[in-house]
Amino acid sequence: MAISGALAVVKREGYSGVHRSFERTLGRLRVGAWPVAQTAVAAALAWYTAALVLGHERPFVAAIAAVISVGAVAGQTLKRAAEWIFGVAVGLAVADLIMLAIGTGPVQTGVIVGLAMFAALLIRGGIMFVTEAGVSAVLVAGLDPTTYGSSPDRFLEALVGGGVALAVSATFPSNPGLRARQAARPVLEDLATTLRDAAAALIGGDLELAEGALSEARRIDGRLARLREELEGGYQIALLSPPRRRHLGYLAHYSTAAEQLDLAVRDTRVLARAAVALVREKGTAPGQLAEAILGLALAVEALAGYLEQPAHPLHDARHFALEAAEEATSVLQSSHDLETSALVAQIRSTAMDLLQAAGMDSSEALEALRETSRLG
Repeated sequence: MAISGALAVVKREGYSGVHRSFERTLGRLRVGAWPVAQTAVAAALAWYTAALVLGHERPFVAAIAAVISVGAVAGQTLKRAAEWIFGVAVGLAVADLIMLAIGTGPVQTGVIVGLAMFAALLIRGGIMFVTEAGVSAVLVAGLDPTTYGSSPDRFLEALVGGGVALAVSATFPSNPGLRARQAARPVLEDLATTLRDAAAALIGGDLELAEGALSEARRIDGRLARLREELEGGYQIALLSPPRRRHLGYLAHYSTAAEQLDLAVRDTRVLARAAVALVREKGTAPGQLAEAILGLALAVEALAGYLEQPAHPLHDARHFALEAAEEATSVLQSSHDLETSALVAQIRSTAMDLLQAAGMDSSEALEALRETSRLG
């Protein structure tokens, strides 16, 4: 399946697509390596701590609770992290009591999980709390109470494991700046690719390519949602972990751009839809429109360079965006049909978003676009 998937990527996107996919895989490994190390350390420390403090010979419930909790508490507020950990402990305790009464088996497992989640819901309605109670109940349902302690033992072990997970996550947090950068990169790459494909479709009158660009634009929303999650989690890591507080300025740098990127993604989706309509109705389009959209792609790439390396010249992104708006506006001197006018409007809207992502305020960006209208 993996080989056939790789061949499909090669056929659809060529070497550049495979290379981009490989780069993203390496990016996931770079980002994910630290959480894996955190989890391994937390599991070992939870086992050792529970054995030392509680005197248990095989405190594997503590290790299980640590593994469940360490990824969950990363990037959460202290309140939500505590809620998650307590949910694990409650699920273990309640499920253990129920299992002592009704035994184990497939039907009993369903009953144990349902009752444990219901008990958690009565205590507190947080979705994380309730979900973790259910996950913990599944774990307990596979254990034999006659060979491993009673409910208080497991409850205490779960609290120890969760506490260790919280301590490890706070003491050795992941890099919030790296997480934001790795989450933003695919957004910007896909945005630039969508714009380039839309430009190519207009040049060749290729309806299939234009529709493909529209599909790609729709998929960016998922990547943008992940960027927002990483920024939110990164802020929590930086606020709760003194070693990472120096990343707050860097995260603010990304957050400002992300707000405008959200708008740019929406406008690019509408732009791609307008390109589909134009190709469907007229075939090829005036060359200036394709040049303008390519200019937007260059602006996105320049913005990506600036976000990853703030020393990168920011004026490049602004220059390309304004040049794209001017080029598109000039088309209206010779073409006034509905499809062309709609596409020009979206090019200008996207340029406006990119100018603001590049640090301009709304009034400054609007005045710059008005100047391009006069020049166009």
